[in-house]
Amino acid sequence: MAVTRRIPRWSDLAPLLQFDVEFNRRRARLSRVGDIYDLRKIAKRRTPTAAFDYVDGAAQAELTYDGNRKAFDDIELTPAILAGSADVDLSAEVAGRTFELPVGIAPTGFTRMMQTEGEVAGVRAAERFGVPFTLSTMGTRSIEDVAAAAPAAAKWFQLYLFADRAVSQDLLKRAAANGFDTLLVTVDTTVAGQRLRDVRNGMTVPPKLTAGTVLDASYRPEWWFNFLTSDPLSFATLSGKTSDLPSLINSMFDPTLSMDDLRWIREQWPGKLFVKGVLTEDDARRSLDAGADGLVVSNHGGRQLDKAPISLDALPRVREAAGDDVDIILDSGVMRGSDIVTALALGADFTLIGRAYLYGLMAAGEAGVNKVLDLLRQEIIVSMQLMGAQSLRDLNPDMVSRITRG
Repeated sequence: MAVTRRIPRWSDLAPLLQFDVEFNRRRARLSRVGDIYDLRKIAKRRTPTAAFDYVDGAAQAELTYDGNRKAFDDIELTPAILAGSADVDLSAEVAGRTFELPVGIAPTGFTRMMQTEGEVAGVRAAERFGVPFTLSTMGTRSIEDVAAAAPAAAKWFQLYLFADRAVSQDLLKRAAANGFDTLLVTVDTTVAGQRLRDVRNGMTVPPKLTAGTVLDASYRPEWWFNFLTSDPLSFATLSGKTSDLPSLINSMFDPTLSMDDLRWIREQWPGKLFVKGVLTEDDARRSLDAGADGLVVSNHGGRQLDKAPISLDALPRVREAAGDDVDIILDSGVMRGSDIVTALALGADFTLIGRAYLYGLMAAGEAGVNKVLDLLRQEIIVSMQLMGAQSLRDLNPDMVSRITRG
């Protein structure tokens, strides 16, 4: 049958002519973001190479980093037909509190180097979404500043044990006094991992103004404007001297850290205590015996020991060793809501995001972090609805399977 043609009428065209003009460039960028990888692309364009690679890179050949993602990519989620729900309960219980989403912001160092809003953007976004924010020992805002920026936020503190125990003791007292109720003791960073991107970029803290960095900055004027017109980059617990990262870390931290030190921390800390960096059954049991309340299954995002066990693969083993009553958090490699659903189905109670959070921060400051959490929330909801799960408690190992494609 031939198509009958006619001249379009204005009444047909008028509803189609909608010119959506957004003069706020940040909002315009974010309106076109579909997932966290889109934020990563924006972050790469807007952030100097050394700072971006510090976030994006990992140790040595980056095999563990790649393995973290491959483990999630090789998971198949089981859909359930005619079993959906209009309302999905995303509340998660961990560390003695209930949160609105099963994901929190992981501790990240040198955060204001990535984007000048730094930890303040992170803790305010966490407050808005009802999730915990973790301040790193190597953070660029003080314990007191972060507490004041978002008084109602759930705040956790991450501790690296210093060679000088008095420094660690002071940090713990300040954190407890300022409303930080949960401590993550990171145990996989007694020495710095060999992060080759940082070596090749000549990464220092704070960054040096060399011919290379000035040329690189010419493509990212907003980053340098913010960096040079805001208060100087400083670290409450670090030396003010410029240094390459391995030298900085190795001069501060104690490579002889042992379970006796964990027991000492337990004596000092009044709140919940999680050991971050557990990947084996034996270390899970030893950590709990030394006084830990919970465990963070993590390989530091592949940034420490390359060829370390993959966090997602280690999760079921650690869960079996710890038992059902111990809180377990999965960290490393989470970039999508379906990753969070996978981790919870395989035995985690909660998850943490590091790179994903920083991609949002570098892309658009606090608004970018909000976007990350909103994307993850929507992705979790859709995944659960299609899997027939009405709450996080419905997720179980039978809902996921590992696939191998030749």
